[in-house]
Amino acid sequence: MNDIEIKIVKPDYPDLLQLIHQLDEELLERYPAEEVHGIDFEDPSINDVVFIVVYRNNRAVGCGAIRPLDASCTELKRFFVDRTYRKMGIASRMLSFLENEARLLHFEMIRLETGTEQPESVQLYQKHGYLSIEKFGPYVDGEMSLCFEKRL
Repeated sequence: MNDIEIKIVKPDYPDLLQLIHQLDEELLERYPAEEVHGIDFEDPSINDVVFIVVYRNNRAVGCGAIRPLDASCTELKRFFVDRTYRKMGIASRMLSFLENEARLLHFEMIRLETGTEQPESVQLYQKHGYLSIEKFGPYVDGEMSLCFEKRL
């Protein structure tokens, strides 16, 4: 797919914010509000997060991020592809891009949280070598949370 472009963007990038809004709307269709875990854009550490926006034919169709957890581990966050553009390999390209960014930043591992109502996400992560782990951090008490990690 040569019509795909992935850009690293700032947290206030308009296309990123629009895609995160779409993501939140979709998650609220599947989960109660207390089971939706976003990112605090007011947190001063927001500038340590690497955000991406994916374009297909110059249209913003996906986003994702990696947020440092500690010196060796980062977390995949706000990972989303617009429903119209799913099953085209875009999510796999985004995941590979973010994994490469994590390696460049010297992280040894990526962790993530998804949920029981997103079997397509679970399948994607498992296909790319993510293994199920115990719930971590803010997800420990999440009844619908599923956590995974991958060694880079």
